Amino acid sequence: MVRFGRWCRRRLTGLVAGVRQALRACLWARPVVRTHATGTGGDLVRSRAQLLAENALLRQQLLVLHRSVAHPAVTRADRALLVLLAGHVRAWRQALHLVQPATLLRWHRAGCRALWRHKSRPRPGRPPLPAETVALIRRLAAENPLWGAERIRGELGKLGIRVAKRTIQTYLPSPRARRPRGQTWATFLRNHAHETWACDFLPVTDLLFRPLFAFFVVELATRRVVHVGATRHPTDAWVAQQLREATPFDQRPKYLIRDNDGKFGAAFARVAATSGITILRTPIRAPRANAVCERFLGSVRRECLDHLLILGERHLRRTLGEYGTYFNRMRPHQGLGQALPAALSAGTRRSEGPIRAVPVLGGLHHTYERAA
Repeated sequence: MVRFGRWCRRRLTGLVAGVRQALRACLWARPVVRTHATGTGGDLVRSRAQLLAENALLRQQLLVLHRSVAHPAVTRADRALLVLLAGHVRAWRQALHLVQPATLLRWHRAGCRALWRHKSRPRPGRPPLPAETVALIRRLAAENPLWGAERIRGELGKLGIRVAKRTIQTYLPSPRARRPRGQTWATFLRNHAHETWACDFLPVTDLLFRPLFAFFVVELATRRVVHVGATRHPTDAWVAQQLREATPFDQRPKYLIRDNDGKFGAAFARVAATSGITILRTPIRAPRANAVCERFLGSVRRECLDHLLILGERHLRRTLGEYGTYFNRMRPHQGLGQALPAALSAGTRRSEGPIRAVPVLGGLHHTYERAA
């Protein structure tokens, strides 16, 4: 009996210690309150409505927890109710245990977005026009390009159809979609390519990372390189001199395309006007307006400059001169149907004999011809 009594006392002591530990754990799980006295005092100060809202908030969380112990499943109705109840509880952060406060605020923002999306939805306006009337408006606009909305409105009035001017404007094509009265830039270049040249600069960096500038003049119709220049200081006077050298013996185009680079100054414009050349400036940020010259500059980089180390101005001028000769006389062009800009005459071509390779630019490229 003595041993049995000792065993019972030990079991009872362990049970009391377990209960105390469980009570401490429960105390840690309670809302953050300093003491029972301060918590009771705070509850006495709060109104009955606040206490009821807090109880409802806690009960709603308990209902959600009873559904799934492992992972509570919160529905849209639960979210809306929790947000609504939290708005009436001053200490909602301490009373909230199911989710984080940031999650509740995110639900509130989502609710605000949904509310304003619902308020901003398009309202039903005036009834739409019948399909026959819309088709008639578009037919009148297509068959009479000079008619405006007011003129079409008058014509519809003659037919007994009353439509407002603004309604007619809704079904008319946009003014930007109409075909321009004059010819387009592409049509102009196609019609005047044989008498149009284009010029542009190509920035280059030498072996010592110093800037150089190459200047090209290209004929649009034949893709022929008319002139090549190179300098470290592309002033207005230097560019004007390049234009003089590109048009010797009265060999000049009718139009010359250039971009809005500041290197083209008053001297360049004066030399062009003296020679009877009309300057065509490309629109800003429109490289396709000078597409032939831009594509040629890309060929110069890909086929020549990207594979060489330029030592200086003279080296650049000599290299570009050799490449220009190769470009004009030996390199077929896709834009010309694989023809050459300066094609050899039919009498100088041979159809028989061994084929030999002639190196260009130190073997960077080769041109092939039949040996005599």
